[in-house]
Amino acid sequence: MVGSRLPPFAPSIQETIVRMMYSGRSRLERNKKMNRRRFLLVASAAGLVVRPAAVPAAGQKPAILGGKAVRSEPFPSWPKFDSREEEAILNTLRSGKWFRGWGENVNRFEKAYAELMGARHCLATANGTSALLTSLSALGVGPGDEVILPPYTFVACVNVILLLHALPVFVDTDPETFQMDAQKVEAAISEHTRAIMPVHLGGSAVDVDAILAIARKHKLPVVEDACQAPLAEWRSRKVGTFGDTGCFSFQASKNLSSGEGGAILSENEELIAKCYTFHNNSRGRKVDSYDFSYRARGANLRMTEFQAALLMAQMTRLEEQSRTREQNARYLTSLLREIPGILSARMYDGCTRNAYHLYMFRYQKEQFANLPRAAFLKALRAEGIPASGGYASLNKEPFIRNTLDSRGYQSIYGKERIKRWEQTNDCPENDRLCEEAVWLTQNMLLGSRHDMEQIAEAVRKIQVHATELERV
Repeated sequence: MVGSRLPPFAPSIQETIVRMMYSGRSRLERNKKMNRRRFLLVASAAGLVVRPAAVPAAGQKPAILGGKAVRSEPFPSWPKFDSREEEAILNTLRSGKWFRGWGENVNRFEKAYAELMGARHCLATANGTSALLTSLSALGVGPGDEVILPPYTFVACVNVILLLHALPVFVDTDPETFQMDAQKVEAAISEHTRAIMPVHLGGSAVDVDAILAIARKHKLPVVEDACQAPLAEWRSRKVGTFGDTGCFSFQASKNLSSGEGGAILSENEELIAKCYTFHNNSRGRKVDSYDFSYRARGANLRMTEFQAALLMAQMTRLEEQSRTREQNARYLTSLLREIPGILSARMYDGCTRNAYHLYMFRYQKEQFANLPRAAFLKALRAEGIPASGGYASLNKEPFIRNTLDSRGYQSIYGKERIKRWEQTNDCPENDRLCEEAVWLTQNMLLGSRHDMEQIAEAVRKIQVHATELERV
């Protein structure tokens, strides 16, 4: 049987078939007598899937091997601004009211953002990390408590838990979606669990229905980390409006940006009041500015009038930019779907809108002659396509274990509980994802359809020459 003779020579045969698929396609189409069935049979035996697709010209070497790069122009820059931002900043500057206690910009932004997101209350904060920290603090998370979170997320998620001397409990990732696997959340709940912190990663949505059902069953609050997901939707409702709080970031890279900045959404008036008090050094909204009596612990995590002014201007183009990202992402997905070994992140059925802060896909090196991901990324960048490998395994970061071994944590939890935490800290699916993930940033989706075609062309070009690239 032909298949039984292939394994020892699989890489070179795969490369040959890929070349036949791409550089020789026009010749195959001209030759009407070519036995297509036999071609497909050989390709299938080599572990390839043949699909029609636009392809790079025959003989083009990858840029990293001295060939011409697919793309020489930079992708759209970020952030975007014009006279609207300039006027907003200058007006604030000239007003002399730079602090939210004196001005009205922050108040106006809170009202506008709550309306945009369909939320009852909004509290602006200094950044997304502040929003998370404020939310957990207002919910009473502290020493001895556990907070459930995903291991595939930004470090701020675990930092805010550790700052409150609580224990982070990681739930493994669903690699197809890059989101926390909601089916594994319930098994992570213990008598010490105080909150669940799902993350809407990359602008897509976690399985909201499943998370909320588990939270209701166990009477646990939910803090939605929607920092990467403004305008994303679950069943046509904005994410960040389902949990007890929803947290957003307006950091420089975010789809809605003011350099730094954040927000908390909530339907609970009492809870948002507690959030305000905490983020304002334990002082409520209605206090005399000379009243120096305090009611609880707190911190200064307020948004400035300058940040709010920028955000109001940025919001005027947010919807249009989001639509552009969505259209380009759909087109890019249709192109990458035709390339064996490239698996774009899947959205859950309930995700009715993806904000695309990131375009994420998995790279399966077996379909690229076992070319390591690092080499793939290096070759992709040489073609003018900036890409990264995304997050590392957050649950395995040494600083977490160092924190748990500290005097304070040892006195709170004891060696036995820390040891039990270590034994349940494995997230094998996330480890695999961290070895396969590839990210493209949101600004790359603000260009043209031709930009998306160039991304796909660069990937195909690398696949054709994967064996040669392995030796670079």
